[in-house]
Amino acid sequence: MFDKFMMYLQYPFVRYALIVGILIALCSSLLGVTLVLKRFSFIGDGLSHVAFGAIAIASVFNLTNKMLLVLPVTIISAVLLLRTGQNAKIKGDAAIAMISVGALAFGYLIMNIFSTSSNLSGDVCSTLFGSTSILTLTQKEVWVCIVLSIAVVIIFVLFYNKIFAVTFDENFAKAAGTSADTYNLLIAIVIAVIIVLAMNLVGSLLISALVIFPALSAMRIFRSFKSVTIFSAILSVVCAFGGMVISILAGTPVGSTIVAVDVAAFAICSIIGFISGRR
Repeated sequence: MFDKFMMYLQYPFVRYALIVGILIALCSSLLGVTLVLKRFSFIGDGLSHVAFGAIAIASVFNLTNKMLLVLPVTIISAVLLLRTGQNAKIKGDAAIAMISVGALAFGYLIMNIFSTSSNLSGDVCSTLFGSTSILTLTQKEVWVCIVLSIAVVIIFVLFYNKIFAVTFDENFAKAAGTSADTYNLLIAIVIAVIIVLAMNLVGSLLISALVIFPALSAMRIFRSFKSVTIFSAILSVVCAFGGMVISILAGTPVGSTIVAVDVAAFAICSIIGFISGRR
């Protein structure tokens, strides 16, 4: 199996997939802890479905670089979602449901009405589950992913203390002079960037798993915010790499395999947490 894997590494598209997959897993895990603690875990679902709708529009117009449309639309939706979620008449979960279902329905409707592909079902399946798109990345797309991933990591490191304060107690953060709304907006924009990047890896329906599972797994064992974040990042990278290796060797769908490894890791961490708690 090792020789077989080394043989696959000779192909550029396999190396591209591993690099992008590891970077996406790292970025997803960093803000996953914040989203879980703020009870905003399903923002990934809402934004991923918005990205699906934007991809459908980009496909209709035959745009060569779909990210030029998908990224701005997803970021704008993240901002609107944050603002709508703060409205007393429309709570956060209802706002996510509205945007999620609406964007998914309109995206699929547009792809059916203005279909330019002879394999519509295959295109939809690839977008929703990321079955093959991660293995068709170009060198330019890899560099875009690297640049955006570095930007996400730098933002998280620079504003770590502010994100920590906003995550646990917004009212105290505001009383201490921190602009909680500004940092909530920053979190929403960074999550939008991560969602767009992750669509190539696991597809729009499985993105939330990439964000949530590493954070929840880390919380089974550790208690401090810093420890949970660091372990979540390490675990997410390991699971993404392991899932892609299994997918390449066994010929299984990339996104589903990565999520399955994340689920297995969560089960193991839960057992470890239970045993250590009993002790």
